[in-house]
Amino acid sequence: MSRRRTPVVLVLLAAALVASAVAGLALGAVRMAPGQVIDVLLAGPEPGPGAGAAGAIVWDVRMPRLLLGAVVGAGLAVAGTVLQALVRNQLADPFLLGASSGASAGAVLVIVLGAGALDFAGGAAVPVAAFAGSMGALVAVYAMARRGGTMTTGRLILAGVAVQYVLSALTSLVLVLAAHPDQIRTVLFWTLGGLGGARWDELALPSIALLLGTGLLLALARPLDLLLAGEEGAHTLGLDTARFRAAVFVLASLVIGVLVAYSGAIGFVGLMVPHAARMVVGAGHRALLPVAALGGAVFLTLADLVARTAAAPEEIPVGVVTALVGGPFFLWMLRRATRTEGVAG
Repeated sequence: MSRRRTPVVLVLLAAALVASAVAGLALGAVRMAPGQVIDVLLAGPEPGPGAGAAGAIVWDVRMPRLLLGAVVGAGLAVAGTVLQALVRNQLADPFLLGASSGASAGAVLVIVLGAGALDFAGGAAVPVAAFAGSMGALVAVYAMARRGGTMTTGRLILAGVAVQYVLSALTSLVLVLAAHPDQIRTVLFWTLGGLGGARWDELALPSIALLLGTGLLLALARPLDLLLAGEEGAHTLGLDTARFRAAVFVLASLVIGVLVAYSGAIGFVGLMVPHAARMVVGAGHRALLPVAALGGAVFLTLADLVARTAAAPEEIPVGVVTALVGGPFFLWMLRRATRTEGVAG
């Protein structure tokens, strides 16, 4: 059933992404008609004199932000889908498991305290530090939540919250130690998440991380299905679950770290989108991963549109918007999960 449904869902999501992109380019502090936006797009990135300010707004300001939002939304949704398979728990999410907070802490430490690393590694220092923080947080949560070969919802959530508290404290300490106002604003950006700093020359690395990571994970769809069905059964069918889980943890951490390095910690995308995609196309990862990727792109594009326009001319951090939607969704899922388990862990 899902095989027949998946192409239709992908076409509908692609249409929704185009519509949300046009809305994102048209709406903001300066509003434009959709027809005007399409004319500017058809004129290309170097429009003629007639395009004027509209061309600059669309191509120089809103388009990079739109593309970064789509890439980050897709990547976080894919990472959330994979983490849920690895820990066999639908409450897993890059933000709730501390991966996003770890990536933010790593990036902030380099920005505020690691001037030497920035000079040495140039633009790669922040993504590398974000990856290291993301990986460390995921390993810590996994080690704390897994006991006696089992992992319950209660332990997973408590371990994620504990790691988040520690990382938040570390980020706050760095905020106190930050000597310059610019550094303080940067730290706040990492903690709340935002797409306002998007630039054309910074889109390449997150796009490569998304495409390469999603492609590799699609190639691993079959073993991900086996792991989700049960560790014992997967081991019986010849899958080295320990090595496979470790390798995919590293891959997911790399994708999360690179994305968070450019967007800050944006929560709940990796929780809500995979769950909605699974309800539509089922749990098979060959269909689930592309649907989650497109769904995440649509969701974060719309969330950023709300962040830019809800309190205009002021701008709300997009992480606040996703948290306002994702918080109640998480509580609903937690209540349902604890009912299923009978005991919270």
